[in-house]
Parts: sequence; structure tokens; C-alpha cells
Amino acid sequence: MKIDLTNTTSSKINAALMEARRASGSTAAGMVLTLVIVTDEGSAYDALKAANDASREHPSRTLAVIKRAGRSPRARAETRLDAEILVGTDAGSGETVILRMHGELAAHAQSVVLPLLLPDAPVVVWWPDNAPLHPAQDPLGALAQRRITDAVTAESPVGQLAQRAQSYTPGDTDLAWTRITGWRSMLAAALDQRPVTITSAVVEGESYNPSVELLGLWLHNRLHVPVERIVTGGPGITAVHLRTKDGDITLDRPDGLMGTLSMVGSPDRQVALKRRETSELIAEELRRLDPDDIYATAVRTPVDRLREPDTAETAAAERVARAAVTEAAVANPARVTAKAASEAETASEDVAEAEAAEKAPARKPAKRAAKGSA
Repeated sequence: MKIDLTNTTSSKINAALMEARRASGSTAAGMVLTLVIVTDEGSAYDALKAANDASREHPSRTLAVIKRAGRSPRARAETRLDAEILVGTDAGSGETVILRMHGELAAHAQSVVLPLLLPDAPVVVWWPDNAPLHPAQDPLGALAQRRITDAVTAESPVGQLAQRAQSYTPGDTDLAWTRITGWRSMLAAALDQRPVTITSAVVEGESYNPSVELLGLWLHNRLHVPVERIVTGGPGITAVHLRTKDGDITLDRPDGLMGTLSMVGSPDRQVALKRRETSELIAEELRRLDPDDIYATAVRTPVDRLREPDTAETAAAERVARAAVTEAAVANPARVTAKAASEAETASEDVAEAEAAEKAPARKPAKRAAKGSA
């Protein structure tokens, strides 16, 4: 059922919801929370689709707040509230109200949303994009027990983590954190199966992906070891390596679908690590409405705690050089042996010269000059 209300009020919207409920044969609400989505026209369709899919697990009243302040002075002076009510199959397992606020009303969205909240039910506010700098201080965010943002939609996703750390209030969370739940579960399960001492860790993933940074910061906080961050082509997080004295524990996912867990002494295992849809992420966040202390600790850790590879080009050159020496040894063992012996003799001469220089420092310049001229 779909009901359109033009130039309406919150009381008329509530009356229309009651009438629609009676028409569908359900007098009780039967919903567990109110989900407020603050978005624009461009992102409204995808956000509402994700919320409707999530409502099958969490029946809720969804309020989509679309602010249309207007571009011209005349449009901004026109204050109007238009509503679109969806009940039944069009709204998943709950009720959906799309609120389009025109003019100055867009600056006072909380006055429209407050009368439409379900009584005695928790409130969750979700910003699919363009989240405020301080979600808890936002007029709509102040109404909620849980505030959901998404750093990946920001202009600088990694820089957004610093802003989230600065403005964190218990009840805040981010979908960049939700995306790494599967990785955290798999890595924790691997360490439960094989209790070893981790000496360091490496996280590989695409650039400008805040989930990669959050996973590295989580490992740094939980394991108290240095974590190196390596940029790859993606998609998303591609691999995690936990270094141990006996060998690496590796969780590799190059295609964004299936991951491979490798441990010393155990056969490789395929694990499900598919990149999830937004509806699944929202459904996971709605399962718990209490503060997430683990997320708070991770996001408050500075991103510069993650180390970049210092000498990646040098290490690659050394690997190539070692490979060339190995090939030469296979092709002509006598030549490589002679070369190694010559290098050893040169090193011995250098050591002898150093010892002589220590015993007779006055002769050191003359000896160096003689050697240079030779």
C-alpha cells in the first residue's frame, strides 16, 4: 500500500499510518525499533532498499529524511512537508515513511521526526553519506541510541577515521568497521586453534579503504605487535599475515569471494569471506544497540601506528639479486665458488687494514692514498 501526502504535517502522517494499518488488518505495530535514514534523492533508493531488506530480520519503522532546502530564494522561502507512506510488501516487514522537507523546514528535521518515533522503542540514525562531523551532537543524532556512519563515502575515507575518533560518543559505529567482522572472526578462530606467539602482522588491501586501516589497528591493539600496511589493487582487504617463529598464519582473499586460511602443520582451508551487501551490514548493526567498546578502541588509535614498507624496492632488488646468484651457481658452480672466495679474501684484507689502522692511526691516510692510486 502506498499513500502520498502533499503539504502535510506529522499528525496527519501518524493518522495515515494508523489507517493503513487497520486497512491491512493489523492493529498492533509489531515493530522493534525506529530507523531514521538521513540522505538525499540520489542515495535514497539504495538506502531504502537496504533498510527494507534488513527489516525482514528487524521489523522497524523506517523514516527517510530527505532535505530539499531549495536553490533559489523563492524555493528556500517555501516551507513544505511532503510524505510518502509505504505499508505491506512495499515496506518489507515494517512501515516506511519518506519525508521530503522543503525550505527552512530542512533545518529543523528533528521537529518532524520526533512525533513519528515509535513509543518505548530504540532509535537508530543512519547516514549513508554526508555524515555530520559530530553525529551525537546532530539534532537527529541526539534522538538516537545508535548512530551509523560510513567512512568509505567520505572525500578522504582514511582521514575520516581521525574525525570519527575525535567525535566518538558511546553508540557511534561505522560500516567500515562492520565490513571486517568476518575477517576478525576468522583470525580469532585461527588463533584459538593454534595458540602461538605473534611477533608481527601484515595487512594488505586497496588504497583509501578505511576497513583495511581499522583491521590493522584492531590487530595492533589486540596482539600488541607492530602491524605493516601494504597497498594492493583490491578488492577491499586481500590478505592478512600473522608472523610467528614457526611460520605465518595467512588469510588470503584475492577475489573478494572466497578466502584461504593457511597455517603451518595444517592443510589449507577455504572459508567464506564474500564482500557483503549494505543490507547485511545494517542488519548486523541492528542486532546490538549497546556501545561497541572494541570499535571505540580501534578507531581512537592513530592510523600512523601502522607501518608502511620502508624498503620495498630494495627488498625486491635483493630478491632479484639472490635469484640471479642462485641461477649462476647452478650454471657454473666453480665460477661462483671462486667469486665467493675472492670476496672472502677481500673482506679479510679489509679487516686486516682496519686492525692496522687502529694500531697505527698516523699511517692510515698514507695507506689509503697508496691503495687509491693503485
